Amino acid sequence: MKQYVLAISGVKNSGKTTLITKLLPELKKRGFRVAVIKHDGHDFEPDVPGTDSWKYAQAGADGICVFSAGKYMVIKYAPTPSVEELIKTFPEAELILLEGFKYSEYPKIEVIRKGNSARLVCDPKNLLGIVTDYTSEELEWKNTCGIPFFGLEETEQLADYIMGQYISLQRG
Repeated sequence: MKQYVLAISGVKNSGKTTLITKLLPELKKRGFRVAVIKHDGHDFEPDVPGTDSWKYAQAGADGICVFSAGKYMVIKYAPTPSVEELIKTFPEAELILLEGFKYSEYPKIEVIRKGNSARLVCDPKNLLGIVTDYTSEELEWKNTCGIPFFGLEETEQLADYIMGQYISLQRG
């Protein structure tokens, strides 16, 4: 099995998280095991203040693992690994969704919403699709020939399209 890595990109507040949360159930219905990797431009707090694991971190632990019968969480206080290394932490996933990564070389779906953005920010050579509430006629984009458009609510169609891309990758 070859993992399929796909970025869901767009400008800030374009609806990337919303799209991913709508897309996940559709991809799961199609049998995909999916992991999501998101870059946070702020220094997020990985644990809840006051919990035991938070106390370990405050006391200087370099790493913490918390687990139960059905899940586990590993926190490492170390320099951030590459995206490729992060992807390797999900060997069980057939599909890895990257939130953001608009300047990466990964194939991407770009979200463009009225009132938020009106132009592509991703390089068209890496663009597999555009999710938008604009019509192609409303926008004067160049180099979008052949790139499919999906409406903001066309999550099922987008999931089918992603499944087709995945199948093509598996066939080589």
